[in-house]
Amino acid sequence: MRFDGKMLLVLGTVALAAATGLATAASAQQQGRQTPQSWNYEIRDGKRVPKNNRQTNADGSWREETRQGNCVTIKERSASGEYKETRQCNPGNPG
Repeated sequence: MRFDGKMLLVLGTVALAAATGLATAASAQQQGRQTPQSWNYEIRDGKRVPKNNRQTNADGSWREETRQGNCVTIKERSASGEYKETRQCNPGNPG
């Protein structure tokens, strides 16, 4: 009986450590840690998602390009607050 008690204690400790590790990993993913700047994708929900290319100017205007398959979506905002979004799809362009 003494051996069984020690074995249960060891197994319980291992299970607790594993559960704590999984909870820590899940909370780290939910915090939305940033991927390194040199990567061209982000990891969301365990999947690779292309990172948007955004250029921000000193006056507050910006331009962002998002690629999805053969399509490119361009979002632009001027310094005065005007927003414009265009989408272009090229069937011959593999992306």
